[in-house]
Amino acid sequence: MPKFTTLKGVAAPLDIQNIDTDMIIPKQYLKTIKRSGLGVGLFSEMRYLEQDPTKPNPDFMLNKAQWKSAKILVAGNNFGCGSSREHAPWAINDFGIRAVIASGFADIFFNNCFKNGMLPVVLPEEQVRKCMQDANAGKELEIDLPNQVVILSSGEKLKFDVDPFRKNCLIEGLDDIGITMKKESAIAAFEKKRDDVFSFLKGIELAKV
Repeated sequence: MPKFTTLKGVAAPLDIQNIDTDMIIPKQYLKTIKRSGLGVGLFSEMRYLEQDPTKPNPDFMLNKAQWKSAKILVAGNNFGCGSSREHAPWAINDFGIRAVIASGFADIFFNNCFKNGMLPVVLPEEQVRKCMQDANAGKELEIDLPNQVVILSSGEKLKFDVDPFRKNCLIEGLDDIGITMKKESAIAAFEKKRDDVFSFLKGIELAKV
């Protein structure tokens, strides 16, 4: 997956608490198992007019000129609660947003972000408010993952914590498959040794085929 080191861009404000996964990507979009193409359904119940779902809601922030190309989302507490659908981070990522800043996340959504090349940044509420101010003003934020800081438009740096293993995976662009492939030579050596030492197992496997 794409490497994540630093990310700088306009941040979109979504100052709502308890945004659940059904709000992020409603159930009618869950028929696909592909990660691409879901950006169109992101926040669709808020993003499009109820009386005409084909027309954008001009009052929703992602439909406004200054936030249409947002790379960062600043949101309320308990973001991503609700069902465990992995389509939620897929939709956010497909829209072009690679980081979400909030004071808290639902556990499953939080974990799914890392597995899909996205960074969920947890900050104290008072610091989220500062990020929200910049977002509301259409200003850029910068996220420096190696140094674990969010840089406000004023230059102020807000420190955040991240698990070292997950941090390294994002910086290196490694998903679960990528991590496994880094051990390819060790896996091949093990399989050869297994075939040499337990050759009868290989025969059983062939018989099953």
